[in-house]
Amino acid sequence: MDILIVDDEQLARSRLRTLLGDCDARHRVSEAAHAGEALAQLAISGGRAVDLVLLDIHMPGQDGLSLAQQIRALPCPPAIVFVTAHADHALSAFELDAVDYLTKPVRLQRLQQALAKVQRAGGQAQAIPAAAPAAEGEAMLIQDRGRTERVPLAEVLYLKAEQKYVTVRTATRHYVVDDALSDLEARHAAQFLRVHRSTLVARHALRALERHYDASEGEGWAVRLQGLAEPLPVSRRQVATVREALAGL
Repeated sequence: MDILIVDDEQLARSRLRTLLGDCDARHRVSEAAHAGEALAQLAISGGRAVDLVLLDIHMPGQDGLSLAQQIRALPCPPAIVFVTAHADHALSAFELDAVDYLTKPVRLQRLQQALAKVQRAGGQAQAIPAAAPAAEGEAMLIQDRGRTERVPLAEVLYLKAEQKYVTVRTATRHYVVDDALSDLEARHAAQFLRVHRSTLVARHALRALERHYDASEGEGWAVRLQGLAEPLPVSRRQVATVREALAGL
């Protein structure tokens, strides 16, 4: 594939270039340090010469989300995979038809998965509905007391980071996994919504946003989920996002 890396940090670009070489030495890789440089390269052929853009979000000047909007308007837009140190833009990324969303430091396995998605899409980005239900049969594989258990995503109510682990909660059980919450968010952004720095909730289970008093954080907001008695705190910065999600159900 012809791949364009867009990141203002030279070390980040170099690391991605190295990882891409580890994935497949045949990849043809170019670089851009900012949005203007990226657009100049893409405008030469309307984007046709590039199959994939690995795009940082937080850059000086025009950010990656704004650049992605311009890339999508090209006559033959390449696929987009966001690569960022910030996991709080996953929903916005998928609303821009991103094929995947990787968090830094990028692991080789996750990059390989993203490239495979792009290849399955034929080099063109596929729209992923922000509130898409879990596909039938889609599940999490969880190691629990010496056995591997398959938990359907449709049964999961929330994912909550607690110390070094993440709790996976269904209506009847708790599971513990050692995945990073940011990785789970990127992997399942269409099904789960971040409501707090430590919590992702299932979109299909959202029922209400209400005022809530928390002993540690004071007066604030919380969400109610179907099948769950206790409310879950919502950070102030996520209140508007939760309202939008409820309005779209």
